[in-house]
Amino acid sequence: MQKIMRTLTAVALGLVLAVPGALATGAVAATTPAGDRTALELPRPTGDFAVGRDTLHLVDQDRKDPWVPTADRELLLSLYYPATARTGTAAPYMAVPEAKALLTDRGELGSYTTPERVAATRTNARAGALPRIAPHRYPLILLSPGFTMPRASLTTLAEELASRGYVVAAVDHAYESDGTLFPGGRLLGCKACEQVADGSLHRVSDGRARDMSFVLDRLTGPRPAWRYSWLIDAGHIGMAGHSIGGAAASATMAADPRVDAGVNMDGTFFTPVPEAGLGGRPFLMLAGDPALLPPDFPDTSWEDTWPRLDGWKRWLTVTGAGHPAFTDWPVLGDAAGYPHPETPLSGTRSQQITRAYVGAFFDLHLRGTPAPRLDGPTSADPEVLFHRR
Repeated sequence: MQKIMRTLTAVALGLVLAVPGALATGAVAATTPAGDRTALELPRPTGDFAVGRDTLHLVDQDRKDPWVPTADRELLLSLYYPATARTGTAAPYMAVPEAKALLTDRGELGSYTTPERVAATRTNARAGALPRIAPHRYPLILLSPGFTMPRASLTTLAEELASRGYVVAAVDHAYESDGTLFPGGRLLGCKACEQVADGSLHRVSDGRARDMSFVLDRLTGPRPAWRYSWLIDAGHIGMAGHSIGGAAASATMAADPRVDAGVNMDGTFFTPVPEAGLGGRPFLMLAGDPALLPPDFPDTSWEDTWPRLDGWKRWLTVTGAGHPAFTDWPVLGDAAGYPHPETPLSGTRSQQITRAYVGAFFDLHLRGTPAPRLDGPTSADPEVLFHRR
């Protein structure tokens, strides 16, 4: 079974959603010597639209930060949207201080690449691009990354969804990543890592559910904080997350009826789904290869969750996909020439599958577009197994 956060107990007394291996999988560059300046780049989106990107800083003045109680809760969003082609400027992947924090935490990775090379990864979004005007508004999808991971780790998926006609809000939750650069040049590290233990990781997913409700208030409420909020169809909202971000997806749905559909990408359900279910709303559980899981890390949360999902549901596993396979890291690892045994499936194939199945799920449930690949196994995707449906 998919124990989603399979490396969770390996680092920092079991607090960090690991990825020394995970990140090495692709992160950024591994066997390439640090002096190699070959550009890393993300795969092109497959949708019809160019992609714009904005950054939005939100402060919830009515809620103190759960990890730093003297501060108000802060969030940093990358907002991706269908854009007018050839407008704006190339959007950076991340800031150099963020990349440095990432590599410092991952130890030996710094021997294979540099923070500057990671930060300079070529994306497909254009900062400040003009939005694409359409006769309709675009559904909104929220994205939440894994514990200790930045929102940038889900860039490939965010760009794909925006190219298919969604507004996407990828969220950095303050003090829950290795290092995120907030306004004022403040690099906020993982204070949460110092305060949670195996039995209290629900504090992270519970807190993220509150974060996401606040994001919805500020994006779709009567006084929206984003200049392009008028693009959003507030009647069609989905959420997906990786690892503990996947747990946050179901936690958010349980707490907020505005979220119509959710996806958990390889994440333990630290916040249990209520016995009463999610009000009949659809949910996709997309997991890595059970054969790659450590035998001494039992996790029954997916089995416990399955009967509580009371709407359309699927439980899929991807042969050869390790825990980080649903993020950018395997793609970047391929580009750097460093395949990692934790994720034998190539980065290219990992992202083809992630984008195809997550995209099909939201197309079906937020747009009503038929998604035959979700009906059952197909020879086109032999790695994807329907564990339950």
